Amino acid sequence: MHSYQVLIIGSGFGGQCAAVNLLKAGIDDFLLLERRDFPGGTWCQNTYPGAAVDVPSPLYSLSFAPYRWSQMYATQDELQRYTQHLLHQQGLQDKVLLGAEVEAMDWDSAQQRWIVQTQARGRFQAQFVINASGPLSQPLIPPLQGLADFTGHQFHSNQWDHHYDYRGKRVAIVGSGASAAQIIPAIAADVAQLHVFQRSAHWVLPRPDRHFSALERRLLGFKPAYTLLRWLIYWQLESRIIAFKYSRPAMTLVQRQALGLLKRQVPDPQLRRQLTPDYSIGCKRVILSNTLYPALGRANVSLHGREQGIQSLDASGITTRDGQHLELDLIIWCTGFDTTDGMIAYPVRGKDRQLLRDAWAPYPRAYLGTCVPGFPNLFILCGPNTGIGHTSLLFIIESQTRYILSCIRALKTQGLQAIEARPEAEARYTAMIHREMQRTVWQSGGCQSWYRSSSGHVTALFPGFSFSYHWLTRGLKPVDHQLS
Repeated sequence: MHSYQVLIIGSGFGGQCAAVNLLKAGIDDFLLLERRDFPGGTWCQNTYPGAAVDVPSPLYSLSFAPYRWSQMYATQDELQRYTQHLLHQQGLQDKVLLGAEVEAMDWDSAQQRWIVQTQARGRFQAQFVINASGPLSQPLIPPLQGLADFTGHQFHSNQWDHHYDYRGKRVAIVGSGASAAQIIPAIAADVAQLHVFQRSAHWVLPRPDRHFSALERRLLGFKPAYTLLRWLIYWQLESRIIAFKYSRPAMTLVQRQALGLLKRQVPDPQLRRQLTPDYSIGCKRVILSNTLYPALGRANVSLHGREQGIQSLDASGITTRDGQHLELDLIIWCTGFDTTDGMIAYPVRGKDRQLLRDAWAPYPRAYLGTCVPGFPNLFILCGPNTGIGHTSLLFIIESQTRYILSCIRALKTQGLQAIEARPEAEARYTAMIHREMQRTVWQSGGCQSWYRSSSGHVTALFPGFSFSYHWLTRGLKPVDHQLS
């Protein structure tokens, strides 16, 4: 059994951020376990046509690793290059073990170590485990009647099949969220027919993208200029929480902007009605796009709403609820991920063999979204209520990493082995989170979204300013923890 001080599960931005900060703290006895046969996480896995980030690139990057971005909203290929750049720049290539999918994790109370079992790489032991598998790593496909009977081609957007040529084909896209909104404009002109299945309409705002000039890119390589631009973008985005939580008039103004875009780009009144949401803007993830509405208005594109949703599948295609049968060559599932209840897919057993999924009944929760009582030395990056609906998630990840390092340092300083959040501290923190959540559009905006767990609690997002979370994680509060 291989033994390390720290095991990091996942090699995306979260895993890389944790690894770099461990190195800065003088800790090099760690390993990143990556389940795929390549490192890099989300932006190396999601390679579908049109894939791009919806946060400005200078902010959607790690603070210690500036980059000369080519445009304000980076596309997948550039984000993949940035991910690989980080691995090489920070010397992490030899710290990543590929093909190491974790299938179980158990706390050994006698040794005060985690035992991590992988499918193909054997067992590992570590004092600390940082789970950085990410919230968008477990694709979901609904268990529809006849799913296995379809003899055409099908795949999830997260697992795009680049060997399949969709040009000239009859295609269905199931789902109309963020990934679908990027795929639809990218393929609509090339397919014979495109059927889009929409459970509910999404709010769409213009995407203020632009390419940087040669001079601007040179300035992005100058750390003070890069830092200044990051902070300007940060404060601009941070103001969005005012609309999402504190100001209905501000939300109304943003909603009016979205309705204006819809009116300008969708002249067909029937299609416009289908695309008009019946809930407050922000309740679901807002889509940024200048090309989605024109693509949906093409003659070869059909939009199917809830009433025309999928009844069943058969060998040749889809039967809709209103009795249509659609002959199809390809189905693309843009149906999202198990981001809440299935946040960690494999069984985790803590003290007294308690399963994490049992500790998380009826909904996932954690102190600072990072530590769960009864699970010592386990830290969850992008854990419950750490997602962010208005700015860059990487800002939250860096804040979490700072808190994790403070926990590790506290044990090292005191010559102790294990740390966990006290149950009463977690309960107090969770009560605060859901009390504040009641004031947000995510809880009260009148929609059903992937932000909610099956219990109805919004567990994907932090209900406030990101700098508030940064303040909460500024250092270890000994009174909230049990050290042994």
